[in-house]
Amino acid sequence: MFGKINKVIRVLIMSDIFLNFSWGLLAPVFAIFIVQNIATGSPEEGAKIAGFASLIYWVVKSILQLPIGKYLDKNHGENDDFWFMVLGMFLASVVPFGYLVSSTAWHIYILQVIQAVGMAMVFPPWLAIFTRHIDKGKEAFEWGLNSTTLGFSAGIAGAIGGILVAVVGFNIIFILVGILNIVSSCVLLLMRKEIRPKDHFPYQFPPYPSPF
Repeated sequence: MFGKINKVIRVLIMSDIFLNFSWGLLAPVFAIFIVQNIATGSPEEGAKIAGFASLIYWVVKSILQLPIGKYLDKNHGENDDFWFMVLGMFLASVVPFGYLVSSTAWHIYILQVIQAVGMAMVFPPWLAIFTRHIDKGKEAFEWGLNSTTLGFSAGIAGAIGGILVAVVGFNIIFILVGILNIVSSCVLLLMRKEIRPKDHFPYQFPPYPSPF
């Protein structure tokens, strides 16, 4: 099944698996980390910090994605798309390591901004390259495959993340999330030779949104 999918799509999906698995490890336990380590044991204060952290991430990411996408569309070719995506993932990989030394709410907020900038650099070009290289006649299957792998990786990671926090604590989780983000970036380099310097793709398909 996977052998019949072109290399670019395979690499993008593989990278997405590592990316979503990494953040999936952290997703179910992040609020607990904030309560225990940032809000000094106060659930009420922890809830406020977690809520504002989420707000900051989604607002910054949402604001930046449109101008980034518009800029990338003006530059015909995939080289800029590719390097935006790789550098964005590397930037986001800094964030989990930052949590290791975080002690105040402002540390969390700053790291959320950094993650938002990184992810805003990742998803417009990721979706654009996936759209251009998708195999004709397999559009629904390949978008569905990406969605399926995203769901499995995030779901399994959530369970593993909860167990790891209970057994070894948060620091190991943060290190693992950072390493997996770096792996996700490096996986993209496998398709470097497939990236086309100029656009000549006649087909456009609606993108599939990722929750990260």
